[in-house]
Amino acid sequence: MLRYLTIPVTAFQQNCSLLWDDASLQAAVIDPGGDLDRILAAVAERGLALQQIWLTHAHIDHAGGTGELAERLALPIVGPHPGDQFWIDGLPQQSQMFGFPPARAFTPTRWLDDGDTVTLGEHTLNVRHCPGHTPGHVVFHVPQIQRAFVGDVLFAGSIGRTDFPQGNHQQLLDSIVQRLWPMGDETVFIPGHGPESSFGRERRSNPYVGGT
Repeated sequence: MLRYLTIPVTAFQQNCSLLWDDASLQAAVIDPGGDLDRILAAVAERGLALQQIWLTHAHIDHAGGTGELAERLALPIVGPHPGDQFWIDGLPQQSQMFGFPPARAFTPTRWLDDGDTVTLGEHTLNVRHCPGHTPGHVVFHVPQIQRAFVGDVLFAGSIGRTDFPQGNHQQLLDSIVQRLWPMGDETVFIPGHGPESSFGRERRSNPYVGGT
């Protein structure tokens, strides 16, 4: 069984998530944007063996702690899609611009593309490329527990911003309709900020994509 814990980090209250296999206690951390000591305390408290870093995209609040964490624990960095390379390269500048602790650029151990999979313990998760908020944004779908970690693509009652460099509003809407909705109305998603919701609820009531 896969379990997860969401830990809001940074001044932006970004939803960093720990995901682990409760049989082996092997764990991955999704979007370690900062507050690494809090994240590692949660890992230690549960006796987890942190083995991977997974990234949905490379904005500072999602990726700011990645380089340091990877170096500190010799962890592989998995994702995002190569379209976000310029965001990764700009992490030091992003950290200065938004008042974050110094962040370092890095090269992911493995880039991800649409249709790829990642593994954790005995479990396989699906990767969907969902551009629009950033060109290299990916989503991690866990069909075994009907969960999806969607970063800043979709929120409860809202959608991701597209006014950043290489953002694209229509592309974001297409990503949601074509790649998230087919995961099923019952799937609960963990957004990059704010509370969880389900795809069915957002299809019915989200003012930006409801009824699609």
